[in-house]
Amino acid sequence: MSRLDSFISRMTAQRDILNHVEGTLGLPTEGDIFEVGLGNGRTYSHLRQLFPDRRIIAFDRYMGAHKTEAPEPEDVVLGEIKETGQDYIGKDAALVHADIGQGYPEKDAVTLTWLPQMVAGMLAQGAYAVSGLPLIHPELEELPRLPSVEEGRYFYYRKR
Repeated sequence: MSRLDSFISRMTAQRDILNHVEGTLGLPTEGDIFEVGLGNGRTYSHLRQLFPDRRIIAFDRYMGAHKTEAPEPEDVVLGEIKETGQDYIGKDAALVHADIGQGYPEKDAVTLTWLPQMVAGMLAQGAYAVSGLPLIHPELEELPRLPSVEEGRYFYYRKR
């Protein structure tokens, strides 16, 4: 598969799962949404359309979002996500979306030493996590793969 086709597959899986959470599963009535890995703001923009009445807090190392897609300054947490995200453990988010995989197995393995624990800690009970990396954690129940999502391409979970 070309890198372009791989990117399209990942973005389609991401969109399909987020739309499924919004349209079929629904979020808990309370709680913010955490966008872990703001990047250029494409997914943030989609989350704003799906959940217009929710506060969305974005995390990243630096502000790289296009000015038309950037969150308000009070809704951006800048710095190393591994460190800044710790302040949001116990905040009972309704949804955490994490797309911070780098595509290098050795680098993603390091991220997976802390990301599942952090995401599980950020979520309210019954809330959802959507991730480009597998979040293996005893508090997270992996949900069935959607037919449109290739095996191992994107993942979503409910906090037990």
